[in-house]
Amino acid sequence: MHQIMEMFPAVTTIAQTIQLSLSPVFMLAGIGAILNVLVARLARVVDRARALEMLQPTLVGEDRTHHAWELRLLHWRMKVINTALFLCASSAIATCSVVALLFVGELAHLHIGTVVGVMFIMAMLLLVSGLVMFLIEVRLSLRATYVRNEMLGKRLS
Repeated sequence: MHQIMEMFPAVTTIAQTIQLSLSPVFMLAGIGAILNVLVARLARVVDRARALEMLQPTLVGEDRTHHAWELRLLHWRMKVINTALFLCASSAIATCSVVALLFVGELAHLHIGTVVGVMFIMAMLLLVSGLVMFLIEVRLSLRATYVRNEMLGKRLS
Protein backbone atom coordinates (compact mmCIF):
# COMPACT_ATOMS: atom_id res chain seq x y z
CA MET A 1 0.00 0.00 0.00
CA HIS A 2 2.86 2.36 0.84
CA GLN A 3 4.37 1.85 -2.63
CA ILE A 4 1.09 2.80 -4.27
CA MET A 5 0.88 5.97 -2.19
CA GLU A 6 4.38 7.01 -3.31
CA MET A 7 3.29 6.79 -6.94
CA PHE A 8 0.67 9.48 -6.41
CA PRO A 9 1.71 12.94 -5.24
CA ALA A 10 0.16 14.41 -2.13
CA VAL A 11 -2.49 17.09 -2.49
CA THR A 12 -0.13 19.57 -0.84
CA THR A 13 2.51 18.84 -3.47
CA ILE A 14 0.00 19.54 -6.25
CA ALA A 15 -1.16 22.68 -4.44
CA GLN A 16 2.43 23.93 -4.25
CA THR A 17 2.91 23.25 -7.96
CA ILE A 18 -0.26 25.18 -8.74
CA GLN A 19 1.06 28.09 -6.65
CA LEU A 20 4.34 27.97 -8.58
CA SER A 21 2.48 28.07 -11.86
CA LEU A 22 0.44 31.17 -10.97
CA SER A 23 3.10 33.67 -12.03
CA PRO A 24 3.45 32.19 -15.53
CA VAL A 25 -0.34 32.05 -15.80
CA PHE A 26 -0.59 35.77 -14.98
CA MET A 27 2.10 36.35 -17.56
CA LEU A 28 -0.07 34.47 -20.08
CA ALA A 29 -2.97 36.80 -19.32
CA GLY A 30 -0.74 39.80 -20.04
CA ILE A 31 0.55 38.26 -23.25
CA GLY A 32 -3.05 37.64 -24.29
CA ALA A 33 -3.84 41.33 -23.80
CA ILE A 34 -0.77 42.32 -25.83
CA LEU A 35 -1.77 39.94 -28.62
CA ASN A 36 -5.23 41.49 -28.63
CA VAL A 37 -3.74 44.98 -29.06
CA LEU A 38 -1.40 43.81 -31.82
CA VAL A 39 -4.20 42.09 -33.76
CA ALA A 40 -6.36 45.23 -33.49
CA ARG A 41 -3.49 47.39 -34.78
CA LEU A 42 -2.86 44.97 -37.63
CA ALA A 43 -6.54 45.07 -38.60
CA ARG A 44 -6.47 48.88 -38.71
CA VAL A 45 -3.30 48.91 -40.82
CA VAL A 46 -4.77 46.39 -43.25
CA ASP A 47 -8.01 48.40 -43.52
CA ARG A 48 -6.06 51.60 -44.21
CA ALA A 49 -3.90 49.86 -46.82
CA ARG A 50 -6.97 48.51 -48.61
CA ALA A 51 -8.58 51.95 -48.63
CA LEU A 52 -5.43 53.53 -50.08
CA GLU A 53 -5.07 50.78 -52.67
CA MET A 54 -8.60 51.54 -53.90
CA LEU A 55 -7.85 55.28 -54.09
CA GLN A 56 -4.44 54.96 -55.76
CA PRO A 57 -5.63 54.65 -59.40
CA THR A 58 -7.67 57.86 -59.12
CA LEU A 59 -4.89 60.01 -57.66
CA VAL A 60 -2.38 62.17 -59.52
CA GLY A 61 0.67 64.22 -58.67
CA GLU A 62 1.65 64.88 -55.09
CA ASP A 63 -1.36 63.03 -53.67
CA ARG A 64 -0.39 59.88 -55.58
CA THR A 65 3.21 60.16 -54.38
CA HIS A 66 2.09 60.69 -50.77
CA HIS A 67 -0.30 57.73 -50.90
CA ALA A 68 2.39 55.48 -52.41
CA TRP A 69 4.73 56.50 -49.59
CA GLU A 70 2.03 55.73 -47.02
CA LEU A 71 1.34 52.34 -48.62
CA ARG A 72 5.04 51.45 -48.32
CA LEU A 73 4.95 52.51 -44.66
CA LEU A 74 1.81 50.45 -44.06
CA HIS A 75 3.48 47.44 -45.66
CA TRP A 76 6.47 47.85 -43.34
CA ARG A 77 4.14 48.24 -40.33
CA MET A 78 2.35 44.99 -41.24
CA LYS A 79 5.69 43.19 -41.31
CA VAL A 80 6.70 44.60 -37.93
CA ILE A 81 3.32 43.78 -36.33
CA ASN A 82 3.45 40.24 -37.72
CA THR A 83 6.91 39.82 -36.22
CA ALA A 84 5.68 41.14 -32.87
CA LEU A 85 2.71 38.75 -33.02
CA PHE A 86 5.01 35.82 -33.77
CA LEU A 87 7.36 36.69 -30.91
CA CYS A 88 4.57 37.25 -28.37
CA ALA A 89 2.73 34.07 -29.41
CA SER A 90 6.02 32.17 -29.13
CA SER A 91 6.44 33.62 -25.65
CA ALA A 92 2.96 32.39 -24.75
CA ILE A 93 3.81 28.90 -26.03
CA ALA A 94 7.06 28.88 -24.03
CA THR A 95 5.17 30.06 -20.95
CA CYS A 96 2.61 27.27 -21.36
CA SER A 97 5.54 24.86 -21.65
CA VAL A 98 6.91 26.18 -18.36
CA VAL A 99 3.61 25.46 -16.61
CA ALA A 100 3.42 21.98 -18.17
CA LEU A 101 7.03 21.22 -17.23
CA LEU A 102 6.38 22.27 -13.64
CA PHE A 103 3.65 19.65 -13.37
CA VAL A 104 5.47 16.96 -15.34
CA GLY A 105 8.58 17.45 -13.25
CA GLU A 106 6.61 17.21 -10.01
CA LEU A 107 4.43 14.27 -11.00
CA ALA A 108 7.28 12.26 -12.55
CA HIS A 109 9.77 13.26 -9.83
CA LEU A 110 12.13 14.70 -12.44
CA HIS A 111 14.80 17.22 -11.51
CA ILE A 112 14.25 19.62 -14.40
CA GLY A 113 14.55 22.92 -12.59
CA THR A 114 17.27 24.09 -14.98
CA VAL A 115 15.12 23.26 -18.00
CA VAL A 116 12.16 25.12 -16.49
CA GLY A 117 14.37 28.11 -15.68
CA VAL A 118 15.85 28.24 -19.19
CA MET A 119 12.38 27.92 -20.73
CA PHE A 120 11.09 30.79 -18.58
CA ILE A 121 14.07 32.98 -19.54
CA MET A 122 13.38 32.16 -23.18
CA ALA A 123 9.71 33.11 -22.73
CA MET A 124 10.73 36.44 -21.22
CA LEU A 125 13.26 37.16 -23.99
CA LEU A 126 10.64 36.41 -26.63
CA LEU A 127 8.17 38.69 -24.86
CA VAL A 128 10.71 41.51 -24.57
CA SER A 129 11.55 41.11 -28.27
CA GLY A 130 7.85 41.25 -29.15
CA LEU A 131 7.42 44.40 -27.08
CA VAL A 132 10.43 46.02 -28.78
CA MET A 133 8.81 45.27 -32.14
CA PHE A 134 5.59 46.80 -30.82
CA LEU A 135 7.47 49.98 -29.89
CA ILE A 136 9.02 50.10 -33.36
CA GLU A 137 5.57 49.76 -34.92
CA VAL A 138 4.20 52.57 -32.76
CA ARG A 139 7.08 54.80 -33.88
CA LEU A 140 6.39 53.88 -37.51
CA SER A 141 2.72 54.73 -37.08
CA LEU A 142 3.66 58.21 -35.89
CA ARG A 143 5.40 58.85 -39.21
CA ALA A 144 2.10 58.48 -41.05
CA THR A 145 0.19 60.81 -38.73
CA TYR A 146 2.06 63.99 -39.49
CA VAL A 147 0.02 66.91 -40.75
CA ARG A 148 1.42 68.87 -43.69
CA ASN A 149 2.25 72.50 -42.92
CA GLU A 150 -0.16 73.89 -45.51
CA MET A 151 -3.00 72.11 -43.71
CA LEU A 152 -2.10 73.64 -40.36
CA GLY A 153 -2.55 77.29 -41.25
CA LYS A 154 -1.29 79.65 -38.55
CA ARG A 155 1.04 78.36 -35.85
CA LEU A 156 -0.20 78.32 -32.30
CA SER A 157 1.86 80.29 -29.81
